[in-house]
Amino acid sequence: MTELVLGNPSELHVPRFWHWLKRSKIAALAWTAMRVWLGVVWLQAGISKLWGAENPAFLHHNGAGVAGFAAHGVAAYSWWGSFLHSFVVPNSGWIAVFVAVAEFAIGACLALGFLTSFAALGSLLLLFTYVMSGTASVCAFYALFAIVILMMWRTSGWIGVDGLLIGRHQRHMRERAFRANVTSSDVERQAKNPDELMGTATAEKTPVALDNHM
Repeated sequence: MTELVLGNPSELHVPRFWHWLKRSKIAALAWTAMRVWLGVVWLQAGISKLWGAENPAFLHHNGAGVAGFAAHGVAAYSWWGSFLHSFVVPNSGWIAVFVAVAEFAIGACLALGFLTSFAALGSLLLLFTYVMSGTASVCAFYALFAIVILMMWRTSGWIGVDGLLIGRHQRHMRERAFRANVTSSDVERQAKNPDELMGTATAEKTPVALDNHM
């Protein structure tokens, strides 16, 4: 009944231009540039926390950077503020280490094109927590890039480690399919021409019989 009123979404046709954007190797250059740029931004943030100027506030002093941010930030909603004060502040030590490592890992994966979709999703999750905690800044711009990378998952990681791994997997599958086709063809040929197989076996035995006779 609902299909009569609203139609069937599965029968909607994808616009040709949208289909091209998701699969085009030319458009992949743009997605790659966005991915690498966003990866470098996360790398810079992670490196600063792990080895740079923000190191003392995140890896030492019980995560003072996270504790101060959670305690004094302006939360977007009261329930999120309660979460920050009741959970984040008391556990700021390990959360600060997690944030620093996560930013570095997400940046490295995006820059290298490794596990691109998961890295883009992790980027969105981190940005969500930052915005909810009162830091808007350029988060929306970074989130836009992450969304585009996630939506264009077919080609956003094509020029990168993901592309190399997928190419290797596809070559392996083609080789397996080729070997399977050759084997099945031989079985079908032998099933259709058993006399040919018997003739081959007789021909192999004939020289042995002549040698025994001599």
